[in-house]
Amino acid sequence: MFPRLRISPTSLRRWSLTRPAPSRVALAAAGLTLALLVSITVATTIGPADIRFGEVWASVGSRLGLGGSPLSALRDGIVWELRLPRVLTAGAVGAGLAIAGAVMQATTRNSLADPYLLGLSSGASLGAVTVLVLGAGVLLPVAAFAGAIVALVATLLIAGAGSSLAPGRTILAGIAVSSLGASLTSFVIFWTATGDSYREIIAWLLGSLAGADWSAVFIAGSALLLIGLPLMVGGRALDAFAFGDTSAAALGVNVARTRLLLLIGTALLTGAMVAVSGSIGFVGLVLPHAVRLVVGTRHRTLLPLAALTGAIFLIWCDTAARTIFDPRELPVGIITAIVGAPVFVLLLMRSRRFS
Repeated sequence: MFPRLRISPTSLRRWSLTRPAPSRVALAAAGLTLALLVSITVATTIGPADIRFGEVWASVGSRLGLGGSPLSALRDGIVWELRLPRVLTAGAVGAGLAIAGAVMQATTRNSLADPYLLGLSSGASLGAVTVLVLGAGVLLPVAAFAGAIVALVATLLIAGAGSSLAPGRTILAGIAVSSLGASLTSFVIFWTATGDSYREIIAWLLGSLAGADWSAVFIAGSALLLIGLPLMVGGRALDAFAFGDTSAAALGVNVARTRLLLLIGTALLTGAMVAVSGSIGFVGLVLPHAVRLVVGTRHRTLLPLAALTGAIFLIWCDTAARTIFDPRELPVGIITAIVGAPVFVLLLMRSRRFS
C-alpha cells in the first residue's frame, strides 16, 4: 500500500532515540493481549444476571462446536446475544479509534489531532440525527457512515482546492466542515425532534453501545481488519512524516499520495466505528499519547499496542456506563470524557512532547 522507504543511517540513529528495547515491546504486547482476553471475559460476566467466568467460554465453545453448553437457554442467550456482542463491539471500536487517532496525529503533525478532526463526527451525527427524526432508526449505521464520508469529501475538496493537501489546510478545512455539520444537526433537532426522539438522539450524540448486536460486531470488526491492519502496515511511512514533508520525500515517500491514502483510510475506519457507536471522544486523542510514553514513537510498535489499549479501555468504560447507575445507563461517551480528560492533563504534565 505504501512505498518502500530507503532510510539513511543518520535517520536510523535519530529514530532509535525513541525505540524501546525489543523485550519491553514483547512484554507489553503479551501483557495487553492477555489483559484484553481477561477483560472480554470478565466484562461479559458483569450484569444483573450472575454469569460465571467459565460459563462464558462454555457458551462460546458450544457455538464453535466444541461441546454442549452447560447454561440454560436463557443464560446462554444473555451471554451470546446480549453481553458478548456488546463487549466485542466496544473492543473493536476502541481499537479502531486508537489507531485512527495515532495516524491522524502523525499525518497532520498535530499532537491534539483525533479521529474526528476532518469533520467526521459532525457529518456522521447529521446523517444519524436525520434518520432518527424521520423514524428510520434501522438505517442509522448506513446514514452515519454516509454522513462521515460526505464530510470527508467536503474537507478534502476544501483543503486541496488550488494547492497540495497540506496538514494545516486540512485541519482548518476539517474545523469548518465540523462547524457546519454541527450547526445543521442542531437545526434538524430544533426543527423536527419531538417527544422521546430527543432522548434517543442525545444518547447517540454522546456515544452509546446499548444496541450493539452481532451485526455491529461484523461492521466494526470488518473495518478493523480491512482498514485498520493496512494502516498499521504503513507504520514506516508514518515515521517518515515525523520529520516533515521534505524529509519524508527524501526518504522515498510520495507525500501527497501517501497522506491522502492515510487520511481516507482513517476517515473510513472512523466512519465505520461511529456508525455503530455514536461519537465517543478522547479514545483516539489520549491513548496514543499514553502508549508513546511507554514504547516510544515508532509506529510499527505504537499502532498495534495502541489498538490493544484502546480495546481494553473502551470495554471497561462501557461496562462502567451500563452498571454504575443500573438500571439506568449512561452514554459511554460521558465515561470516556470523565476518565480521558484528567488522564490527558496528567500526560501533558509528564511530557513536553505536546507542542
